Order: sequence, then structure tokens, then C-alpha cells
Amino acid sequence: MSRCATVSRSLDEPVSGTAATATTWLLLEQPGPWGAKALTSSHLDPALGRALEAAAQGTGVRVALIRHPGRHADPGMPAPRRVYAAHVVPGNVWLHGATTRDPEQLLGLDFAALGAGDHRSFDAALGGRPHTDGPLALVCTNGKRDRCCALLGRPLAAELAASGVQGVWEVTHLGGHRFSPTVLVLPYGYAYGRAEAHAVKEVLHGVREGRIVVEGCRGNSAWERPGQAAELAVRRAAGEYAADALSVVRTDGGAPRWEVTVAHVDGRHWRVTVAQGASLPPRPESCGAPLGSPARMDVVEVRELRATALAS
Repeated sequence: MSRCATVSRSLDEPVSGTAATATTWLLLEQPGPWGAKALTSSHLDPALGRALEAAAQGTGVRVALIRHPGRHADPGMPAPRRVYAAHVVPGNVWLHGATTRDPEQLLGLDFAALGAGDHRSFDAALGGRPHTDGPLALVCTNGKRDRCCALLGRPLAAELAASGVQGVWEVTHLGGHRFSPTVLVLPYGYAYGRAEAHAVKEVLHGVREGRIVVEGCRGNSAWERPGQAAELAVRRAAGEYAADALSVVRTDGGAPRWEVTVAHVDGRHWRVTVAQGASLPPRPESCGAPLGSPARMDVVEVRELRATALAS
């Protein structure tokens, strides 16, 4: 049977509007093997994993495990682990890092505040500080979740690390297996699909300059899927690639059609019509899954609004 990523690529399935949603990412280093639901099926204490899942529910925080590229032996001894928290909503983007020998310290975080963009509990509980060593590139490699993530993601992570790219981590789950290799770049929270090493390096170079690369971009996790597609469409239409320039400020309607309002920091606004379509012909959404027609976000129209239209 063909791999899901191979089929999706051959059908030229669009990647825009397919990113996972989270206003804040909380990342814990966990060596060793990962299971399909890594928070409760890895060498992390499963009771702690369940508690973290419960604490994050409904807060906008997404918890994931990370590890260095390469072999995944777990020495089983207490050692400092890296922990990161990143808030990705434009206007309040930040990335803080810390180390811990006791992952249960994460249960002392105020998850609701983290999801809303307040890093004070992270800093207080873990001794967190702003991360100043450049962006992070998180490559999904969890083969127990989908074999495409291992077969395509692990070589990409290894190639990036071997070529000297800093900030590369393997991550447990970013969604959208059929777009493997998938990559999330922090602090801005844009995800990429069908990524190749040279493209990831260009994305990271752009992030260092405060610029977003839209080629291969799945969207910003700060927004729901219609907003992701709308924001990327405005970037292309307006030629605007500054990272913090655009925000999704309003979404009206519901499936299968939305009117999304995108605002620029300079006061300009756009209204974007986004329609939900079905990807045809049917294809597997992940390896081993039955054939289906995944929802796709199709941008129908992008209109720049005048001040009179905004007032109505």
C-alpha cells in the first residue's frame, strides 16, 4: 500500500489551512522511544502525562515531547531536560526556555495563563528565561503515530542537525501525517509540510529576520483552519511577509463557508471568503487508514476593506 504522504503529494493536495491549533506550545524533552500517544506511552511517567493532558485541555496550550535527532536511547537516570514554552499570537510572541530534573514541576504551571500569553508561571516554576539562541525547528518523527513521520521526518531532522542547523528537535505530533515531513517553527508558530532541508533553512533564516516564508506553509497555529488559510492568502495578495504584521481579528460563519477579517498593524483590513471543500479523489489521511476525503480550506476571495466598510 502506498504511503499516505506519497499519495497526498502525487495528488498535489494543498497544505494551506492544515496546521494544528494552539496559542501556546509547551515542549518537554523526553529521551527514549515514543508510542502513538507519547505523553502516556513513552518513558515519561504516564500518570504525569495524563495530568498534563488534563491541565492543558481547553486552555489553548498544546503539550508535546521533544528529543534530539539521532539514536533514541534513554539512560533512565535523572538528568536536566530542556523545557520550552512559546506563545505564537502576533503582538505577544515569545519563546522561553528552562531546564528541569523533575518534569512534575510542569504541573505547577498556570495553563490558562500560558494559553493567554502570560509566561510568568513558567518563569517562576522552572526558572524560565527568554530563549535567545535563535528559532526552534520541530520535526515530527513519531513513527508509532504514522510511519511517514519516521521514514521522512527522521532523515530530515538528522540532515539538518548534521549540517549544523541549531535548534532542531524531533517532536511527537504536529498532525497532518500525509504532509510529512512536517515542521513547526518557533517562536512564530508557522507549520510547514513536505519540508526539505534547504527549505527549512530558508524558513529559519527568514524567522531570524522577522520574516515568514509562505511557500509550503500550512498556517499559523494561533488561528483556526479558516483563519490560517485567510492569513496566508492576504500575505500573498499584499506581499506582506513581516512576521507580526497580520492578525485574524474576526471569523464569521461556519462550515462550509466563512468570512474571515485579517488586520494589518498599519490599520489596513481584508475580508477573506474561505470555503470548505473535500479533497478528491479519496485518499488515506494517514498510513493504514481507510480512504477518505479530507476537508480542505479553499480561499474564494480576498478583498481589502475601506474604512467605511469596517464601520458597517
